[in-house]
Amino acid sequence: MEKKIVRDVLFLSQVSKPASQEDLYLAKDLQDTLLANRETCVGLAANMIGVQKRVIIFNLGLVPMVMFNPILLSYKGPYETEEGCLSLTGVRTTIRYETITVSYRDSKWQEQTITLTGFPAQICQHELDHLEGRII
Repeated sequence: MEKKIVRDVLFLSQVSKPASQEDLYLAKDLQDTLLANRETCVGLAANMIGVQKRVIIFNLGLVPMVMFNPILLSYKGPYETEEGCLSLTGVRTTIRYETITVSYRDSKWQEQTITLTGFPAQICQHELDHLEGRII
């Protein structure tokens, strides 16, 4: 179900709690909300829809990638970029990495590891920041 986007900076600044299998429903809510905002949004974290759990979604080409309890394992190739956020107004400068490797659980609660490069890596890093309460 599509959810309203949270814009409360105090709420977004809180560190998210680990997700459990009971939180699998969040995949559908995040997919529906991402689809509803597809003109201005390429990724979401669960806290952006009001749930303080470690779940993110982002576009990986034409397929939305949902990650439960993602962990950044490695990164290389730093660069400076500007990013916007559906929860905030304007753009901000930040440092991102060209290539990252992330471990996570998928929507079937299976452990996975993926290496991302380019724009998908940047989106994933932005959503990982949300889970840590970092607002970019």
